[in-house]
Amino acid sequence: MKKTKLFSVLGAIGFACFSVFLISADHIDAPNVAATSADIADFFAFEGNSPDNTVLVATLQGPLAPMEQTSNAAFDQDIVVTFNIDNTGDFVEDLVIQAIKRGDSMYFFGPVAPLQTGAQTSIVTTATRTVVKVSDIDSVETTSNNGMQVYAGPRRDPFYFDFNRYNLVSSGAVAPEGFLPPQDASDFFEDLNVLAIVVEVPNSMLGTAPTHVAIAEGYLPVGSAPDAYNIWVTTSRKQ
Repeated sequence: MKKTKLFSVLGAIGFACFSVFLISADHIDAPNVAATSADIADFFAFEGNSPDNTVLVATLQGPLAPMEQTSNAAFDQDIVVTFNIDNTGDFVEDLVIQAIKRGDSMYFFGPVAPLQTGAQTSIVTTATRTVVKVSDIDSVETTSNNGMQVYAGPRRDPFYFDFNRYNLVSSGAVAPEGFLPPQDASDFFEDLNVLAIVVEVPNSMLGTAPTHVAIAEGYLPVGSAPDAYNIWVTTSRKQ
């Protein structure tokens, strides 16, 4: 089977995906990935316009100034972004959707069974391939293939956080007042951008979501839990 060189995972973020909107965020990561498109800022998973589709969004290299993505920031051709999907409930990826930049386009492979699981990955180049031109701040390029739609390019950073107030709180300058109420807080990320990779995929391509047991804490209430895919996103660098 043809494949590219091995990639080693640099970062990961994820959770179980239900028919409701869920998000995880982790801006400005460790030094070996900060300020690169290997740095995962946010991961979103939610139901598409059709309840039969799931939308996956990974945002990278945030925060960026409004014009920065055309100069100092760009998708790295040595970085593969992987959406990992567990459809059996064992928290091991059964399917992957992989995205990597080649030239001025983003190449998506999958959904497909991975060649290996865990901390290393290889692109399954024999999988279904979907290619979209990378968008810039003046254009929105999308591509559809077999019911799957994809996008890659800059988007406004959706994260909300009063970072300036956080710095005051952490330094003790405003103790004991602490954080401001929502109506008085300032969104540090309001005018900043991220690089985004978006996939809307039919659930029929992801298999049947596994049943989850109820948990006492976290996103799920105590009681019956809905069927859900376990999904996480990773970035990996070519070895």
